[in-house]
Amino acid sequence: MGLTAKQKNLCTLIFALVVVAFIAVADKIFGAFPLRIFNLTAIYIILALSLNLVNGFTGLFSLGHAGFMAVGAYTCALLTMTPAQKTVNFYLAPIVPFLGNIHLPFIPSLLIGGILAGFVGFLVGTPALRLRDDYLAIATLGFSEIIRVILTNLQSITNGPLGIKGLPRYSTTYTVWSIAIVSIFFMVALINSAFGRSCKAVRDNEIAAQAMGINVARIKITSFVIASFMAGIGGALLGHQISTIDPRLFGFILTYNVLLIVVLGGTGSITGSVIGAIVVTISMEALRFLDGPLNLIFVRTQGKPGIRMVVFSVLLVVVVIYRQQGLMGNKELSWDGIIKAVTRLGSKFKGNRGSGGNR
Repeated sequence: MGLTAKQKNLCTLIFALVVVAFIAVADKIFGAFPLRIFNLTAIYIILALSLNLVNGFTGLFSLGHAGFMAVGAYTCALLTMTPAQKTVNFYLAPIVPFLGNIHLPFIPSLLIGGILAGFVGFLVGTPALRLRDDYLAIATLGFSEIIRVILTNLQSITNGPLGIKGLPRYSTTYTVWSIAIVSIFFMVALINSAFGRSCKAVRDNEIAAQAMGINVARIKITSFVIASFMAGIGGALLGHQISTIDPRLFGFILTYNVLLIVVLGGTGSITGSVIGAIVVTISMEALRFLDGPLNLIFVRTQGKPGIRMVVFSVLLVVVVIYRQQGLMGNKELSWDGIIKAVTRLGSKFKGNRGSGGNR
């Protein structure tokens, strides 16, 4: 017998209170480095949800996420920095006058960065989404590289390859996790709406979806713009956490990290994106020792930077070969499913104890 709607709402409320309490405790007791990883997990949750909206729920293979993150990060950085900070950063070429004197609070700057990233996503998606599969992936990757090259050469706006340093650390624990939680609830509401069902229909069969009266082109572009907006928000939060940005930060490897989370967690699963972001972010730091010298008793190795990424690449290949649906596939955790799983484990445990006692 499943839980009633009232019981499910009560469980959700209790779980939300536990999560909020854990975030508050973590902010107080975690050291600087663990807290940084904890907050980075929230940022990757936002980025994974945004990419999963395109790749998992709409069925579009996009590799241009880093470009939209860069647009959001640079926009928010330029708006939140004081004129004095901009003068210090732009010493090779002075910043353009209309940006030099602008100074806005963080939240409006964050939203403007997301909106501008969404607008760039619209400009990129309008021609690129006419393509499919590998051609779309190549096109979006190319657009991402174009954005990075433009940022490198706009010396008087982005400070070129030198990047921007000394950003205020506005990405506090409460800020990033509040936005991550809002993103989760937003995605749940979006996917369960008529628009979300249309996205799944387009993913499963474009021809059938169009025959049912769904405007396939509009669904694709809207999905791409929303994902670009969320990517811009995530990029801005990332920039204000590490306090420095430059064009090299937003290379393909950043998109690869987010794609790894989506594939391992499960394309088409919000729960999978959240679990994948937690597992991958923590594991990437836990395996950082692989980049340094190793003493394996009989074998000693010199430090080789990038070995941990090789491990994750191998893991990705294994998942693609043996479990293409990822950890969650397209399924979501539910209270009924959790109750059934706990009941099944309890029955199995009692059965094992009973059979052991009868021997």
